[in-house]
Amino acid sequence: MPITGVNHITLCVTDLDRSLAFYRDVLGGRLAAGGGRAAYLELGTLWLCLEVAAAVATREDDSHFALACAPRDFDALAARIDAHAPRWKENRSEGASLYFRDPDGHKLELHVGELESRLAHYRAHPDKGMEVVDT
Repeated sequence: MPITGVNHITLCVTDLDRSLAFYRDVLGGRLAAGGGRAAYLELGTLWLCLEVAAAVATREDDSHFALACAPRDFDALAARIDAHAPRWKENRSEGASLYFRDPDGHKLELHVGELESRLAHYRAHPDKGMEVVDT
């Protein structure tokens, strides 16, 4: 039974209204359901649950999730995000990326590219030390 994709991601937040405003108004999510201590949004094909918690712990490593956008939309969306969210890392990878934090400090990335473009990059740059497994 293979995995078919990501079903949903749940992020704990300390202020649901503030987080809804960020994910809806800044990132363009569509509110699908909300009430009480949780809300569900659609961000493209991602189903995101925001769940209220008394406190949220942030990580200091590179753990994050990346959101995809079309190349033609990257600059405008990146500018909108920059106006509302702090960056946590500069892009040093293949493809256009913006690394930013949501209001509770969760690490996110806006990225242009797909797995195939990343693999093509590593094939073209064997000096990066990444071996591409072709099956």
